[in-house]
Amino acid sequence: MQHWARRLEQEVDGVMRIFGGVQQLREIYKDNRNLFEVQENEPQKLVEKVAGDIESLLDRKVQALKRLADAAENFQKAHRWQDNIKVGAPAPCPDDPESEDVERGSKASTLRLDFIEDPNFKNKVNYSYTAVQIPTDIYKGSTVILNELNWTEALENVFMENRRQDPTLLWQVFGSATGVTRYYPGRYQPLHLLGRYIQGASSPKDMVIIVDVSGSVSGLTLKLMKTSVCEMLDTLSDDDYVNVASFNEKAQPVSCFTHLVQANVRNKKVFKEAVQGMVAKGTTGYKAGFEYAFDQLQNSNITRANCNKMIMMFTDGGEDRVQDVFEKYNWPNRTVRVFTFSVGQHNYDVTPLQWMACANKGYYFEIPSIGAIRINTQEYLDVLGRPMVLAGKEAKQVQWTNVYEDALEGMGLAPFPQGWTLPVFNLTQDGPGEKKNQLILGVMGIDVALNDIKRLTPNYTLGANGYVFAIDLNGYVLLHPNLKPQTTNFREPVTLDFLDAELEDENKEEIRRSMIDGNKGHKQIRTLVKSLDERYIDEVTRNYTWVPIRSTNYSLGLVLPPYSTFYLQANLSDQILQVKYFEFLLPSSFESEGHVFIAPREYCKDLNASDNNTEFLKNFIELMEKVTPDSKQCNNFLLHNLILDTGITQQLVERVWRDQDLNTYSLLAVFAATDGGITRVFPNKAAEDWTENPEPFNASFYRRSLDNHGYVFKPPHQDALLRPLELENDTVGILVSTAVELSLGRRTLRPAVVGVKLDLEAWAEKFKVLASNRTHQDQPQQQCGPNSHCEMDCEVNNEDLLCVLIDDGGFLVLSNQNHQWDQVGRFFSEVDANLMLALYNNSFYTRKESYDYQAACAPQPPGNLGAAPRGVFVPTVADFLNLAWWTSAAAWSLFQQLLYGLIYHSWFQADPAEAEGSPETRESSCVMKQTQYYFGSVNASYNAIIDCGNCSRLFHAQRLTNTNLLFVVAEKPLCSQCEAGRLLQKETHSDGPEQCELVQRPRYRRGPHICFDYNATEDTSDCGRGASFPPSLGVLVSLQLLLLLGLPPRPQPQVLVHASRRL
Repeated sequence: MQHWARRLEQEVDGVMRIFGGVQQLREIYKDNRNLFEVQENEPQKLVEKVAGDIESLLDRKVQALKRLADAAENFQKAHRWQDNIKVGAPAPCPDDPESEDVERGSKASTLRLDFIEDPNFKNKVNYSYTAVQIPTDIYKGSTVILNELNWTEALENVFMENRRQDPTLLWQVFGSATGVTRYYPGRYQPLHLLGRYIQGASSPKDMVIIVDVSGSVSGLTLKLMKTSVCEMLDTLSDDDYVNVASFNEKAQPVSCFTHLVQANVRNKKVFKEAVQGMVAKGTTGYKAGFEYAFDQLQNSNITRANCNKMIMMFTDGGEDRVQDVFEKYNWPNRTVRVFTFSVGQHNYDVTPLQWMACANKGYYFEIPSIGAIRINTQEYLDVLGRPMVLAGKEAKQVQWTNVYEDALEGMGLAPFPQGWTLPVFNLTQDGPGEKKNQLILGVMGIDVALNDIKRLTPNYTLGANGYVFAIDLNGYVLLHPNLKPQTTNFREPVTLDFLDAELEDENKEEIRRSMIDGNKGHKQIRTLVKSLDERYIDEVTRNYTWVPIRSTNYSLGLVLPPYSTFYLQANLSDQILQVKYFEFLLPSSFESEGHVFIAPREYCKDLNASDNNTEFLKNFIELMEKVTPDSKQCNNFLLHNLILDTGITQQLVERVWRDQDLNTYSLLAVFAATDGGITRVFPNKAAEDWTENPEPFNASFYRRSLDNHGYVFKPPHQDALLRPLELENDTVGILVSTAVELSLGRRTLRPAVVGVKLDLEAWAEKFKVLASNRTHQDQPQQQCGPNSHCEMDCEVNNEDLLCVLIDDGGFLVLSNQNHQWDQVGRFFSEVDANLMLALYNNSFYTRKESYDYQAACAPQPPGNLGAAPRGVFVPTVADFLNLAWWTSAAAWSLFQQLLYGLIYHSWFQADPAEAEGSPETRESSCVMKQTQYYFGSVNASYNAIIDCGNCSRLFHAQRLTNTNLLFVVAEKPLCSQCEAGRLLQKETHSDGPEQCELVQRPRYRRGPHICFDYNATEDTSDCGRGASFPPSLGVLVSLQLLLLLGLPPRPQPQVLVHASRRL
């Protein structure tokens, strides 16, 4: 077998030396040494420069943000409250998709507004006016809303002046504490700002939610509680910590979390799922619930926010005030705020609930129906904002929030108020000498596009495997090449941890901690990286360098492979040579010089992009006929390097490829790809079947060749084999590539990759000959059997022996079995599960499992639904016959749902328009488990027996030198008893790692360094009011009808585009 292995190694090496042209390309670079300079990437200087540029960019946005916040406070202070203000705000008429009619005042006249497509917003906007968004559960004609619309209208001029000073500004937004949002420029669709507003409206929180699940909580009231808890969880950000418990006579956590945990997306999902399983039984025991909550907040042995501490209790009512519990745990300092929520419609005395809140610096809320949930689960933020307002200028800190994704704008980074954002305070006083107002007006925000930050980072000088990234205090990435969310979720931020964006190891944990702590650092490590197509794992060397970005919560990192320390910069001052090389980009030269694909980069401002490379090349050529490579509107570095590589690869054709007969060695194509963005494929006809990415930096073969020594084989992906094999004369090609390492003095770099494309069928036949006892293909075959004295081989004894070449990812490359040719590219466990398992068990392969938290999954098929809508309490016959039931909360809650259903019919049937865009019909984010295999510790030849009793199999395995191939010769299985478990490589749906175990060893993080949770001058007398008398039947029915008639038929935010200067 070792003899066969050497023959295979020699054949591959010989073909690559003759046709690959590695040595010849080195000589071509040296011959053209006067046409380029070798530049050095100095990591420390690079990362410090980029960090400084990002700081300057963000500082300009901060100045605009401060102007807006100061103006808003002054406008509100100067505003005179009007009790009798009338509705006069214009509203758009969405009949014409290209423009909108906006009414002016109460008159019938209208103003036509034009919404123009803006590439910066990826949306139609209007720069002449602001837009106002009002939630559906707020009456837009109320006095409070109309007064707010009046004074915030003056912000329009400030928005416009900011844009005049900085045309790169994106959305400018004022989010009011009342729920009203005014933003500029105007657009007809609503913005999704809940998460960003909440993150900026208060300091970090330690929250314990306790839910009454005693028997008095009826079906529909319990449903309201579950929904309320989920809404409450949505008010928490990654800076907050939370736990949820249910109580009756005893208290217990609803989930597996036994202490406060970070309120990140995954932990909140666990809570929300657990809350749905709560069941009402037993008697109410407030004491048990509050004692559990206080014990949770007093636990100092865990990571937590250590700022605002609060207890949120949801109940349907009770008589106990549990004063003894408050005296024991919270008085006299009252460091824990208590918020109480009376849920459902009932006749209990709510005075005890109000007293609990008022006695503990909290607030009492009522949630009688589903429409009251959102506003009442968010208003507690007004109470938490009091210390911030009273702190004044000290609380005027700008913080940059998490990354949020908007379907219409793409990724954006948004600064919104709070610990590190800019709150807007109410500066008014009730009268001379009166106390200072302690209400937060809202938050001011400005979006910063991630692309604006990316433009400040080096583009192509870092090479294909170098990159810049940035993380925040939670370890979440702001910038990273692997930050690619596949779905849109407006309510949640995009939170991808650095250790999930890359393959986690101890070195990266250390780097992450140092960056979070705001330190500078540099470290060279050996680490694992996934290939671009996520099929392979490579062990590589990387240099990490990082510095903090001043005035922000971010730290910037630079990752550079050692071979990217230097890069080429073309110096084509000779215009005649420019023209000569440029001519090799013209399609008229392709027949003799091979087809050229150019990377779709931003070479010039006026270059029209296209996904079709032929069309992109045409656009490029047309533009170059109008401008020169030295034009100011073009990136001279990119253009000069592109033209230089065009000429260099053409010289490779001239010196090597043109005079060779590819068919002699069964080659379908030869190719070269360069850092400059050129991919040249020879002959021209082979380009018809070229499926690799025209951008070398985004091509898996290119990046893997740079990271690996020797020849990298890449079989076609198995999906390509599911189609009829019509390409390349009814055969399939296998790429073999290698990096060109160039040494110039003491400087080493890898500016290009060259390779060949093997004819699968011809090389499968050649493989059998090379792994046989014949010295050449024309020698007659010698038949050998198990009982003969001659050696068996892979050609003659293919009925007894299985001979295969498998790559380093475990994918089949070549086989001596003709029926397996259509399985080339498949994971070998799908071809021979028994043999692949043996290779894994004998350490030829190592497995790496990881999770993709950015995946998109198809909607789950709906389960069997009963006759009643989900979550609606259905009374039994016994309930209808019971007089007491008709006076219970359950009866009134059901009556409310019936009335709503009769008016809008939505209770009984789904709206087709809503159903079409409902979560059940669109893709949702999910977690996918990925498994890759890579070569283990065994390098030498190895023999082993697969022990299956009477069906044992002998196999030999050996790595082929200077390749990513494993040569395996094995006996064919004689009976089915050898079948064993199959190794899986395919990506599978997963719930992710066990969240209950992960919270026991949380990743390192740091919260905001400023906390506003106490002020001695805070006035806590405003703590909520509630009714203490049982409502009558007539009052209940009347209130319900009024409430229902005031509800809008569709839960879409109201968007008003203001075209008038006054109301």
